[in-house]
Amino acid sequence: MPKTITRFVCRGCGYEAPKWLGRCPGCDEWGTLDEMLVAAPTAKNSLTSGLAGKSSSGGLLLAQRSAPKRLADVASPAQEGRSSTGIGEFDRVLGGGIVPGALILIGGDPGIGKSTLLTQMAGYLATHGGRTLYISGEESAPQIKRRAERLGLAATSDLLLQNETDISLVDSSIREHRPAFVIVDSIQTMAHPEVESTPGNVWQVRACTAALAQIAKGEGIPIFLVGHVTKEGTLAGPRVLEHMVDTVLSFEGDRHSIYRILRATKNRFGSADELGIFEMHEEGLAEVPNPSDFLLSERAQHTVGSVVTATVEGSRPLLVEVQALVAPSFMANPRRSVTGLDTNRIHLILAVLEKRVGLRLANQDVFVNVAGGVRVEEPAADLAVALACASHLKDVPVDPGVIAIGEVGLAGEVRAASHIEKRLREAARMGFTHALIGAKNKTALRGKSPEGMRLVGVENVHQAVDWALRSGNRSALPAREPANSAT
Repeated sequence: MPKTITRFVCRGCGYEAPKWLGRCPGCDEWGTLDEMLVAAPTAKNSLTSGLAGKSSSGGLLLAQRSAPKRLADVASPAQEGRSSTGIGEFDRVLGGGIVPGALILIGGDPGIGKSTLLTQMAGYLATHGGRTLYISGEESAPQIKRRAERLGLAATSDLLLQNETDISLVDSSIREHRPAFVIVDSIQTMAHPEVESTPGNVWQVRACTAALAQIAKGEGIPIFLVGHVTKEGTLAGPRVLEHMVDTVLSFEGDRHSIYRILRATKNRFGSADELGIFEMHEEGLAEVPNPSDFLLSERAQHTVGSVVTATVEGSRPLLVEVQALVAPSFMANPRRSVTGLDTNRIHLILAVLEKRVGLRLANQDVFVNVAGGVRVEEPAADLAVALACASHLKDVPVDPGVIAIGEVGLAGEVRAASHIEKRLREAARMGFTHALIGAKNKTALRGKSPEGMRLVGVENVHQAVDWALRSGNRSALPAREPANSAT
């Protein structure tokens, strides 16, 4: 019987401590260290702990040593080829399809549609890609079949269902049936027989993921893992879990809405900025081929506090509506509520409007939202936020044919945005006639604007606000540009 010792492990980041601590030194979170019994380190297991392989007797043991290879002899991912999931938006987020041997983690709130998405994918893969093994530790085989029938999937002998939570039996099943693709729903239900703790524990998640990672890399089998999320919306389990997998996907959306967003937060085989948009129906998830049209479909015309901007997610430009509501505050500290944008960035923009433009916002409650549930990370949306706040404060709408793109600096200057040609082409395709952009962006374009679109270059936020609010007061946009703007 091996000796055991007590360790306190953080369930958030996996940090280990010999005694209990109120605050984890690894992630600075409070109350996250749990007591666990682990095998005492010895000369034999000090270098082998955490590594899993397959022995002839069926147990999980140390992996076989791999021989070094010359760089010229290693096949590139492009040479290996990718497999389609049968869902175009899913392929886009993955970087073009499924790479052989990839370990892919998909997280999302309960009931958001993770299992529905993977069941649709499994049906396509089993029909067109090869034998697919769907392992569930949460649902029975009849439950999965009922969902497959609802989704209209054809019964095929190449789609195998298995209810199992023991990772050693999962290992045996994969090696016995030799599937081309594996889906594990979910990693928190799996248990490693050599780890003395409950499923979902930090140690169990780490050990089970390590075992599946070795199968994926050693056998070249793509494995999809479903992961639970915490109430804060982050993936449950140790942070090391995200480092062990190749791709981390987040499935987001309001369960009361029909729209869902699949976003890549990590991708070793493609861009980590891609997103896919779906509609949830009773028959399953349907792709939204034109996201800009979808995001602007419910936009009201000539509404104060509404401005459209263009953001680039990976290789795709998206047009999103930025909404702002500014109202007098009856509190000592006015409220600042932000959805879909960085709160600190909003505070910066409001300070610039107050100091550089002269708008009194210190005694106003400000609410800013990106319509459609999309989160915008890049600063190119700054100018649209500033115009939306100014529009609602002055009760003057911005002309609906105007799109605003630019980063706002602390001096009030409007800085150039990247990929401006791509953004403007998408805006012109959607019918926008005027683009309010940074002066340097306009100079770089040398007057080459998309057909039917006029470029208006501004050097600072004051010029942009003055031009945009004047445009909203006229039935037709003014012919002249703001003073001191680039021509």
